[in-house]
Amino acid sequence: MRNLINGEIPFNLRQNPYDRTQWHDDITDPVTGEVIEDGTPFMSEYANNFEWGIWNAYQFLIEMYRQLERMRVQMELDGRVPGNSGTFADTLDGSTNKIILDKAQTDITEAIEIGATLLKVASVEGFTAFTQVTIYDDVSNEDVMITAVGADTITVQALTNAYKKGGKVARSNVVIDLVNAEMGVGDWQIYNVELVEVL
Repeated sequence: MRNLINGEIPFNLRQNPYDRTQWHDDITDPVTGEVIEDGTPFMSEYANNFEWGIWNAYQFLIEMYRQLERMRVQMELDGRVPGNSGTFADTLDGSTNKIILDKAQTDITEAIEIGATLLKVASVEGFTAFTQVTIYDDVSNEDVMITAVGADTITVQALTNAYKKGGKVARSNVVIDLVNAEMGVGDWQIYNVELVEVL
């Protein structure tokens, strides 16, 4: 039985997995036009083998380009900071190189006035003292230093803005676009909740 490709294949291959089809035309009698020998039949299995073969080939090219970009960045950094082994680089392609974005984030559970230092929050998981956070809502934002973390509170430097209940406290307000390999500014999010009666 032929090994036709019908899905995504892994990158760590030792040999080419693509099984080519050797196509043959019908052989016909030149006088009568009668088919003497049938050519290769066209079947959906063969067509899918084409499609998946092309798709997987492009996936390989994309992964090779990502690896090449990582090597370029590492070589560039080695020239500027010898021995760093690319530690300070992330090509934003979904494969991290010793760098992990700190995504710790929580909601403010009570409105905050200007000058406040104590934030009541939904969770303190991932937050530690003497690290910087961004506080924001749909009107204002600012970066402050955490001075202490309690059971359900975070103490920060005096705030220069007021914030609504539901505002965010985040270690990073960054959205990473893996398609375009770039960082974007995170947005204040509004959700619509629909209540449905269960009978």
